[in-house]
Amino acid sequence: MNHLVFLAPNTQEPFTTSDVIATFAGIQHHTVTRLIQQHEADFKEFGILRFEIEEIKGRGQPAKHYQLNEEQATLLMTYLKNTAQVRAFKKELVRQFYAMRFELYKVQAAKMERRPVRVSMTDAIKALPDSPHKAMKYGQYTDLAYKLALGRTARQLRKDRGADKHAVASDYMTAEEISLVSDVENKIGVLIGIGMSYQEVKASLTRKIDS
Repeated sequence: MNHLVFLAPNTQEPFTTSDVIATFAGIQHHTVTRLIQQHEADFKEFGILRFEIEEIKGRGQPAKHYQLNEEQATLLMTYLKNTAQVRAFKKELVRQFYAMRFELYKVQAAKMERRPVRVSMTDAIKALPDSPHKAMKYGQYTDLAYKLALGRTARQLRKDRGADKHAVASDYMTAEEISLVSDVENKIGVLIGIGMSYQEVKASLTRKIDS
């Protein structure tokens, strides 16, 4: 299934783009952007009208690519001719906005459930004996949790998903991914608490994943 609706970062509401609407409604992108610009005040009644600028060398004025929330996308649909392709697109867009809203609820719940788990792990690290490298252990164990749960560190995940290097990695994760990381962090906290070293924790959890 084609992805028509997006949730990145997951701290914002779901959105679609003018490119997606043009492609799957079977119309020119400049037609979509012209409609949005003609009725800009109407779209702004339903939220901030977000856009990105694409620089196109040798082709005159840069193109705007709009991000539309559900209400804005629904409004735009009323301005399009009701061809068979447009009707089919409208139905799928409605389905995917509903599914993405549900995913957003799950993400918010997963983040809330993770919070005390994360605190428990960091408290376990804080309770370790002081050493010159103790401050590094927070990042070390965090990377271990991400690597074991998702196969990549938080830094790699941000890069893969086009996020800023200072962004919060979980803002670019699904509810399922957040839960997977939380489960590993819970295990790490327990193993640190019973006195295991980093290498022992890593070996123990790696064996469980591989078995």
